Amino acid sequence: MKKSILIVLLYFLTVTSFYSQSTLTKKSKMSYKLETATIANGCFWCTEAIFQRLKGVESVTSGYSGGTIKNPTYKDISTGTTGHAEVIQLTFNPEIISFQEILDVFFSTHNPTTLNRQGYDRGTQYRSAIFYHSEAQKIISETFISNLNEAKFFDNLIVTEVTKFDVFYNAEEYHQNYYNNNKTQGYCMAVINPKLEKFIKKYKSKLKKQ
Repeated sequence: MKKSILIVLLYFLTVTSFYSQSTLTKKSKMSYKLETATIANGCFWCTEAIFQRLKGVESVTSGYSGGTIKNPTYKDISTGTTGHAEVIQLTFNPEIISFQEILDVFFSTHNPTTLNRQGYDRGTQYRSAIFYHSEAQKIISETFISNLNEAKFFDNLIVTEVTKFDVFYNAEEYHQNYYNNNKTQGYCMAVINPKLEKFIKKYKSKLKKQ
């Protein structure tokens, strides 16, 4: 008897969930709201180029977040004393790409186990960080990190900072769309190209049509 009640209960919950999701999907297709994510995973020249290519990502802006002074310049944050990280702020359509999928790309395209460092780039401005915009983003981020650590996905524990978003400052204009505007520049060819090639190979099905 208990088993049959359980089966009926599970069936009821499944059907209810299905119709609820169908209703939400219909509503969202009629009118969806873009969401914002602010992440730091090394030099924003590299990270901008990666996330610009994902389906569902509407815009990517390079900038600074997480520091203590207002309106910092690139020269300011390069000292490593302002507390800012080089970040990208992106707007995305959650009907096409979820925040979880964004985190999947985030953790797959940098080393989140090296404190204040990505490759040859060293300093607090190059730290790994997620500046969450909602309680949902906070929970998803912390759960994602916990699961990766438990699975020992990386050789060392993740040091990614998960902090409430405060303010975002646009980087100077020459930093915006940097890779697309400077593909023959030495740094782009030597550092960004290899990262992009690996990213494109792994996430081919999630890329925008060029």
